[in-house]
Amino acid sequence: MKAPPKPWPTGLVETAEPLVRRVLAPNPSPYTYTGTQTYLVGNAGDVAVIDPGPNDAEHIDAILVAVGEATITAICCTHTHRDHSPAAAPLAERTGAPVVGCAPLVLDDDGPRSDAPFDKTYAPDRVLEDGESMTGTGWTLTAVHTPGHTSNHLCFAVEESGALFTGDHVMGWSTSVIVPPDGDMGDYMKSLDKLYQREDTVYYPAHGPAVTNPRQLVRGMVGHRRQRENQIVRLLSEEARPIEAMVPLMYKGLDKRLIGAAGMSVKAHLLDMERRGMVARSEDIWQIL
Repeated sequence: MKAPPKPWPTGLVETAEPLVRRVLAPNPSPYTYTGTQTYLVGNAGDVAVIDPGPNDAEHIDAILVAVGEATITAICCTHTHRDHSPAAAPLAERTGAPVVGCAPLVLDDDGPRSDAPFDKTYAPDRVLEDGESMTGTGWTLTAVHTPGHTSNHLCFAVEESGALFTGDHVMGWSTSVIVPPDGDMGDYMKSLDKLYQREDTVYYPAHGPAVTNPRQLVRGMVGHRRQRENQIVRLLSEEARPIEAMVPLMYKGLDKRLIGAAGMSVKAHLLDMERRGMVARSEDIWQIL
């Protein structure tokens, strides 16, 4: 999906539904669309902030302006990529609010990275277990663990409205990038199935527009991943190949800036298929079994 024409509403508060507002961070890129969307839940005395975004002074100021006279009772992070959680620490310092949500995670690099690196400053006061809830005035947020994009990824469900904040697990503008070793295609597919079994009415992703047909989109995403796997099977049935030779055959007309991300997703598929006994490798060459 192409980004909408500028100007984008960076720094402005927008109402998504009565309990939900959002503020767009100034960090657009090929991986973040128009930027990270920080969400505010609640508007009657206390609010939760979801995915505070990058440690950008103007964005943090915009969040505080949007909060107004209300009290931030929780700063929640879906995962710890650097476009999602670094603002948590300075926002907590300025407001005294606890950081709540996903577990901390810092990994060493596994070669050239195509995704945002992990946030080493993230230090939660409380890690939410799957199904654990927290409440405020007129709102209840429940954690839904969805590993795959990262091993510590979780979503937040608004029990009162049926909304689900999906972070980077499900986005309407693009598929999620799965980057090994922490990103895991098998876990990602299981998490998609987990969301498909739910009855959420709308998804609010960290990047891109709201998703008003959640189960239909999830079904399509599962089909897309199966199609990618079938492509791999077909290519390796012809001959053994390295990932670098497979990417241009699988992703026609791909933006050159996204070649690394595509290669990582192919690697994630191959590692999952290797665990399932479908493929094997000799150094960098993969073959069908």
